[in-house]
Amino acid sequence: MDLDAYQAVHAASWQRLDELTRARRRTGAEADELVRLYQAAATDLSTIRSAAPDPETVTRLSQLVARARAAIAGTHEPSWRDVVRFVVSTVPAVFYRLRWWTVGVMVAFLAVAVVAGVWVATNPDALDALMPPAAQREYVDNAFASYYDPGIGFAATVWTHNALLTALCIGTGITGVGPVYFMWANAVSVGNIGGMMAAHDALDVFLTLIAPHGMLELTAVFVAGAAGLKVFWAWLAPGPRTRGRALAEEARALFTAAIGLVGVLALSGLVEGFVTGSDLLWWVKILIGAAALAAFWVYTLVLGRRAVRAGETGDLEADRAGYSLAVAG
Repeated sequence: MDLDAYQAVHAASWQRLDELTRARRRTGAEADELVRLYQAAATDLSTIRSAAPDPETVTRLSQLVARARAAIAGTHEPSWRDVVRFVVSTVPAVFYRLRWWTVGVMVAFLAVAVVAGVWVATNPDALDALMPPAAQREYVDNAFASYYDPGIGFAATVWTHNALLTALCIGTGITGVGPVYFMWANAVSVGNIGGMMAAHDALDVFLTLIAPHGMLELTAVFVAGAAGLKVFWAWLAPGPRTRGRALAEEARALFTAAIGLVGVLALSGLVEGFVTGSDLLWWVKILIGAAALAAFWVYTLVLGRRAVRAGETGDLEADRAGYSLAVAG
């Protein structure tokens, strides 16, 4: 194929296509012309690639075809707008929709933890079953406090570990067993440690080291448990929706909760990494932890309520989810 002759024949249509792609507004006839010229240019590009693959021509025509495709399909809004909408609308809406589930999980968690703690603290056999007496004393006097080693490395480790566990809790929600086991195991663990510390007259040490970061960290755990159980409930009791649609809608929305909890746990990790083990006064540490928890609930209740009232669910829009089709007119 004579590439120069081919370009001479099609140059006018390529130039016209370039003009139409650069136009800010187009009439209906121009839009039809744009589509027609785009299809022709795409064919021309394929022909040149197969018959006379000149790099310069292929590059120039590829860019033209790509711009024309964007002009026809429309460009997506800037990604930063998506990020802002996700942070100030989508995530808080999901947290808001989970608020009562979160409170329910919290009450059950604390009940189990308190029962486990009282049992260990008042039952010598249960206490010794945790670890030998010498190991208990070492843990109470040194190991528990030394665990909270201030620094960015410790904060990052705690963050990634907790984020993974909460994601698994949500991800296994459809089983119904995963979230329950996750909540139960964590509640019993917290209760056992608290009970052992109390049995050795160190409950104050336990509370002052757990409270600063634990208020927000445990709230994130409660949200994860609530999200997982809500997925299971959507499958068990879909209501007026089909079971498949109910499960899909809740799972997509609550996957947003998993992403949102990454940010919540990052803040909790910073508190645990730089506040809990620091030399600050104990009441200052707790005040910082309480402020972090208050910030979470203000974020959830204020922004979340506003987003839900505006129709935000955390799920995809109906057309993107495949539940509605675009129609003309």
